[in-house]
Amino acid sequence: MLPTKAFKILSVADWQLTVAEGRYDGSAVDKADGYIHLSTLDQLEDTASKHYAGQSDLMLVEVDLEALGDTLVWEPSRGGALFPHIYGALPVSATNNPQPLSVTDDGEMILPEQG
Repeated sequence: MLPTKAFKILSVADWQLTVAEGRYDGSAVDKADGYIHLSTLDQLEDTASKHYAGQSDLMLVEVDLEALGDTLVWEPSRGGALFPHIYGALPVSATNNPQPLSVTDDGEMILPEQG
């Protein structure tokens, strides 16, 4: 069974704009690929390490996949694993638990409760 929640890593500035506009239209990479990239909990650490190492001005946002309807498509990506992709905007109403995130140079995620 596929998970009912996933995660999006984005910049603090993008998150602030998302909250103000009520929706997230994606990063430059998302827009170039034609969909918004998400990661499941099991995929999150690899995504952070591969794409966000050494960055500290980030937010980690939980996404309620059931709230996305037909815009959510599961597609194979890294190693053939299925990843959740949004073909459309991510509404703020489908997000939960935004928290600051840093990723060390070696790819370790640091959330506030981890210090």
